[in-house]
Amino acid sequence: MTHAWHDVTPGESLPREFTAVVEISMGSSVKYELDKLTGLLKVDRVLYSAVYYPANYGFIPQTLAEDDDPLDVLELCQELAIVSARAIGVMTMIDADKKDHKILAVAVHDPEYNSFHEAHDLPPHRLALLRRFFQDYKMLEGKSVEVDDIEDSSQALPVIEAALQRYSMERRRGFGK
Repeated sequence: MTHAWHDVTPGESLPREFTAVVEISMGSSVKYELDKLTGLLKVDRVLYSAVYYPANYGFIPQTLAEDDDPLDVLELCQELAIVSARAIGVMTMIDADKKDHKILAVAVHDPEYNSFHEAHDLPPHRLALLRRFFQDYKMLEGKSVEVDDIEDSSQALPVIEAALQRYSMERRRGFGK
């Protein structure tokens, strides 16, 4: 069995282009999450608020973010599953006192979105929807998060590189074993 986090290659044109594993489809109100032990998807929770994911949501394989999870990706595309993606920006959140970066990406083979190269190329309302979702989605759980403005790809690339390096280092160590 293939493990979605450990066995799927992150891509060959890193950090600008990468493979994204989509866990949650746009429009869902169910938070699926990678089970780190098995590599399968599990239901983490049903969102408490009357909101839905404004983009496909997933992760970059073989990355480890500052929140000890694979690096999150918000992907604008019509595709699901494993997708070739290009970073166009990053949104940083503070969640439970940890940085939680969300890489904003487009599918490189999706003609509806692949002409976008930077976050600021998107309609301002789309960016506002993405940001507002993360400001609101935990509110009825009694949790709050801080959400920074969405920045362009020049800020996303070092975040991806650091997550790739962190994963490599932890994998060599056996992930805390």
